[in-house]
Amino acid sequence: PDHLKKALEGSLKRLKLDRIDLYQLHRLDPKVPFDESIGFLKEAQEKGLIRYIGLSEVSIENIKTAKRQVKIASLQNKYSLDHRIWDPELQYCFANDIAFIPWNPINAGKLNPNKTVKDIAREYNVTEQQLMLKWLYDYSGNILLIPGTGSLSHLEENMRARDISFSQDDFDTVTQSRQLSR
Repeated sequence: PDHLKKALEGSLKRLKLDRIDLYQLHRLDPKVPFDESIGFLKEAQEKGLIRYIGLSEVSIENIKTAKRQVKIASLQNKYSLDHRIWDPELQYCFANDIAFIPWNPINAGKLNPNKTVKDIAREYNVTEQQLMLKWLYDYSGNILLIPGTGSLSHLEENMRARDISFSQDDFDTVTQSRQLSR
């Protein structure tokens, strides 16, 4: 809670805001009981410093624990076409009206797409990254995709991914192209 207080105050000051609309608790501190961290966020929310609370890198059980004190608006876990270990959490969030924010959705540009992904990207005349982003757009209705970018041209390329129109067969083929990995 002490660290969270300093981090929240620092964020508010740097952003020149009175309130942060979505505050993500990015890591659980193993030295601090989870309920205490959530309790601090609840107090900050009640004081009007935080509008919505999100969690990162947590399990369904952690979400359920947090929900005993606060409403959870989002979950941010590592997730991509080839990293789907958090699929149960994604589905839980979908069923419970919680946004799911995949971090590192295209593996920081270090993709190793298989032949299937490469072939389908070529068929649609798009980059492999665009194909993988579009797959995420279409995979679940609660995904809030925020891919990182370092330039305006890269941002524009990422944005064009939403305009890809997959056939259902191709979407299913891409979905099956990666084994669930741990």
